[in-house]
Amino acid sequence: MIVVGDLVTDVLVVRAGPLATGSDTDARIRVGGGGQAANTAAWLAHAGASVTLVAAVGDDAGGRERVAELAEAGVRCDVRRHPGAATGSVVVLSTSDERTMITDRGAALLLAPDDVTAAVETAPDAGHLHLSGYPLLHPGSRAGGLAALAAARSRGLTTSVDAASAAPLRRSGDFLELVRGIDLLLCNADEAEVLAGPGGPERQAAVLTSAARNVVVKRGGDGAVWATRDGVLRSVAGVRVPSLDPTGAGDAFAAGLLRAWCSGADPQAALAAGAALGAAAVQRIGARP
Repeated sequence: MIVVGDLVTDVLVVRAGPLATGSDTDARIRVGGGGQAANTAAWLAHAGASVTLVAAVGDDAGGRERVAELAEAGVRCDVRRHPGAATGSVVVLSTSDERTMITDRGAALLLAPDDVTAAVETAPDAGHLHLSGYPLLHPGSRAGGLAALAAARSRGLTTSVDAASAAPLRRSGDFLELVRGIDLLLCNADEAEVLAGPGGPERQAAVLTSAARNVVVKRGGDGAVWATRDGVLRSVAGVRVPSLDPTGAGDAFAAGLLRAWCSGADPQAALAAGAALGAAAVQRIGARP
């Protein structure tokens, strides 16, 4: 499997309580690998999939550390290092049930179409390409994201896209046109409302099948819904577990679902596999297994 998108450094701040503006707030702070695509790739490798990450980092200590972490986790890294650019960084402000991100995508904006196309065309044992939505949501990296989908179609791969984040989706305005024709679109409840308007997840998923053959709306602890163009709806209940940190849980869900679906599981079983891996993610601090 090929995963395309951001590889960044996460500065994860897990707060014990509300922010004390202008003063001190107790928290647990960790620095390590992040980025939606990189997190999904790490969880895929954890689940036993053969996976290649295509991304861009700076030619700096952060970039070298991020690539080394993924390689150690079993991810094949086709990552371009860009001299003079800084590896992207994200400050994640997290509680047990919510996280807010402050983002500097840095070298991730330099994702180059030629690099992506070459990586997709030469990646071994690839049957599916998964694209994080972030490259499509910024002019600097959009061409790279579109090149990934084009190269996948040319090679005959199935394709999936994760809608990424509600605020940049709202600013983009044309996301559905960019991904039209993909095999699977994943989005959470906030992203589904941006893309499909208000309403229940079943209605939103059905609306979004006009752009993708299959649509999954993730609902966190409340489970997920899968809709197909033939009007069939499937759902899975959430796996209720104590949550320490939701960072990366959606990426883990995507990895579990994709690992199962691309191995031949039906949508119901794929949803269950995604829910199980997402539940595992929230029981630990950090975005990776």
